[in-house]
Amino acid sequence: MKMRRWILLILWLLSLVAISFYGGAVSYGFFFGITLIPVVAAVYLLCVFFRFKIYQRLESRNVVCGQPVPYFFVLQNDDHFAFTSVGVRLFSSFSFVEKLPDGISYELLPGDKYTFETKLVCRYRGEYEVGVKEIVITDFLRLFRVSYRVPETIKALVMPRVVRIDELQCIADIQALMQRETYRAQTEPDVVVRDYMPGDAPKQIHWKATARAQELKVRIRTGEEKAGIAILCDTKRYSADNREYLPLENKMLEVLLALTSYFAERNMACAVCYGQRGMVRRHVQDLRDFDAFYRQAAAIDFAKEESVEETGRQAMAGGIWQDSLILFFVLHVWSDAVWEMAQQISESGGVAVLCLVTDENLDEYLGLGSVRKRIIVIPVEAKLEGKL
Repeated sequence: MKMRRWILLILWLLSLVAISFYGGAVSYGFFFGITLIPVVAAVYLLCVFFRFKIYQRLESRNVVCGQPVPYFFVLQNDDHFAFTSVGVRLFSSFSFVEKLPDGISYELLPGDKYTFETKLVCRYRGEYEVGVKEIVITDFLRLFRVSYRVPETIKALVMPRVVRIDELQCIADIQALMQRETYRAQTEPDVVVRDYMPGDAPKQIHWKATARAQELKVRIRTGEEKAGIAILCDTKRYSADNREYLPLENKMLEVLLALTSYFAERNMACAVCYGQRGMVRRHVQDLRDFDAFYRQAAAIDFAKEESVEETGRQAMAGGIWQDSLILFFVLHVWSDAVWEMAQQISESGGVAVLCLVTDENLDEYLGLGSVRKRIIVIPVEAKLEGKL
């Protein structure tokens, strides 16, 4: 396109030289012809701009992240002259249209109509524009190109997806132990000790029982016999750029929902806590509870004012996880305050699991983990299978 403009400019300069030194009808005709070419091209672009029509529709504005939704759009020429080059550009940051490469140009003869029936997939949870973003029109000599935004774009409300996990690898080695302790606590009320686990505080060791059994035993504290689950999710917004916070928040909700659905499918009581200008607590016992919780989780509002440390302090002060043996923290950044909470949980006989959703290198913190204080890192764009 730049080459064509240079050629046109050179021809126009040559026409000036011709009328300056030679004159005559041919020289002036050549000059006016070259001069009118960009004018005619500009008028043509204006006609296409005002007369071209595009229709697009998404089957439902409410979609689920990762699930294809029927989508179609129509390019139509109702005029008596051809549209030589009409390009379509799509919103491609957070969604994509199947079987439709971005940036293709089409030629529309008078009366032509192109109908595209395909499917659209949204990558992240949130509310954002999808489908056709702008139209690019080019004149017949390909001298100029004009891009303009589609007047009526489609805004989709995307719900988070639920990733089903068959096994939580982060606690696979302690689930059997937890179930055994729960059974013993229910059937043998006189039993006040359990097997020692790395990370138990020395002050919990029951030395008489240890001497009798010839292996370390620790006291079961009040409430430790209950195998409850608690999950605390960070709802702080860490960026003002939706290209950064949408993928992050989407993955954090995926982790939250994957954990909650895993325990709901097994009828294991789960207390979920998160900040929404104050701590919110949700109880999930089974799949029916999870269905209600899913709608609430989809509406979670991430805000820069939220503080996972403050939410955690409110949860501990309210005694939410006093009866829980396993506590999950869904975080984005490392928090020393949360790590102190994990320390308190481990000292009281529980297990804390820090799920850090980040692409940052956290090797310096991974070495702090132990049996009762576990740390797992989940990259923002990684699949959850094999990570949790």
